[in-house]
Amino acid sequence: MSAIKKLAGQTVVYGLSTILGRFFNYLLVPLYTRVFTDVEYGINSEFYAYMAFFNILLTHGMETAFFRFAEKENSKQVFANAWISIMGVSGAFAISIALFGNHLADFMGYGLNPEFIYYCAAILFFDSLSAIPFALLRFQNKALRFAIIKNINIFSLIFFNLYFLVMGPYAQSNYGIALPFYLPGLGIESVFISNVLASILTFLLLSKEIIQVGFSFNYAQWRLMFAYAVPMIWVGLAGMVNETLDRLLIRILTPDPEKGKALNGIYSANYKFSIIITLFIQAFKFAAEPFFFAHAKNTDKRDLYATVMNYFIWICLFVFLLVMFFLHYFKIIIGNSFHEGLHVVPILMFANIFLGVYYNVSIWYKLSDNTKKGAQISLIGAAITILLNVIFIPGFGYLACAWTTFICYFVMMILGYLWGQKYYPIPYNLSRAILYVSVALALFMLVQTASIWLEPNSLLGNVLRLVALGLFGLLAYYKERKGASQVTA
Repeated sequence: MSAIKKLAGQTVVYGLSTILGRFFNYLLVPLYTRVFTDVEYGINSEFYAYMAFFNILLTHGMETAFFRFAEKENSKQVFANAWISIMGVSGAFAISIALFGNHLADFMGYGLNPEFIYYCAAILFFDSLSAIPFALLRFQNKALRFAIIKNINIFSLIFFNLYFLVMGPYAQSNYGIALPFYLPGLGIESVFISNVLASILTFLLLSKEIIQVGFSFNYAQWRLMFAYAVPMIWVGLAGMVNETLDRLLIRILTPDPEKGKALNGIYSANYKFSIIITLFIQAFKFAAEPFFFAHAKNTDKRDLYATVMNYFIWICLFVFLLVMFFLHYFKIIIGNSFHEGLHVVPILMFANIFLGVYYNVSIWYKLSDNTKKGAQISLIGAAITILLNVIFIPGFGYLACAWTTFICYFVMMILGYLWGQKYYPIPYNLSRAILYVSVALALFMLVQTASIWLEPNSLLGNVLRLVALGLFGLLAYYKERKGASQVTA
């Protein structure tokens, strides 16, 4: 049980800081969806989708390779190899953008705004250089320092956004004062500038980790790390295809480009609701990846991993019910013109639960050094994403994107489980997982049906939702209480 408590404690530290910071960051969505048009918000979402792809290439699997090799060899040397590798790739990327950024902007249809390309390149450069220092903090179980720097990044991003989008215009229009560095009419350029400044600040805060370790490079060791990491590039790229390609394809596959940008903006705003589950998954991953590697030599590790899965599933389902039961309150976060996309929220939230379960069951290919199998599963998911989106987006818009995400992650989850049982069997409790899902869906349907007769904001309706949440929590507590007491570190 102490191992479970340790993982839970690390997840709480990562989670509270991540959720708190991201919650405040999420408050930018109401600002964006009121300051920008749906077309402008769609452009912003498009560029951040591009950056997600390039971030995978620049880090090229070195984060996972660091965790794997640091457990077996000199962690300082492994860190130096990983960071120098990323530095080389990121430096080459930055030089290429500096030389050919204008041509790339013309090719993408943003020839009038090539500065977007340069801002994105700067963000990617500094974010990629920060990846391994953050991984080192996780490896050293320095969750508090990790959380502090992450939140400084988020709060500085929020501050700069407010400075350029609220404080600057307010001072200019009401008092005729031009704040330093503020230029009227920046629009979505303000978002990119804010991110560049926040990324530079974060990198500077992590410079202590880089300097303390040093810059020695072991080529022989790096080759082994790179061989392990290469399949993770495909895992990452395919993962980004599954996560973000739909927002790029909406604009491309919609006959009217302006309408495509608007649909992208609506879909992206409503996709943000699933971030509540994604935040928990991210916090869990921060704690779980080093945890799983650290316990890889324990004799009872497989039972431990199975127990972790039980807790993970019911917490994800609890968050799903919380958001869906009270969506009538959550929806005020986005502007009224974006509410037409709310019907995709439950689809996307359940899709992200599948993705979280896949992250759990896929630990086998990292522990067994079988990363090629992980790449194959991710590529299968990417093929599903591309095929279904291309076929159905022209006719069904962003609804096709939501269901494609659902199907993709469901298939990946099933493949991850089946292949894992073949190569690295873990005794997951399927009957309990099915029970939790069935009860959660039954409660969801019950509350949805009752909502036909009850006003969303009525006292009786809210009490019913809280009782349903409580019942689901009690079920999980009852089922896990005895099982958890049998798990030892």
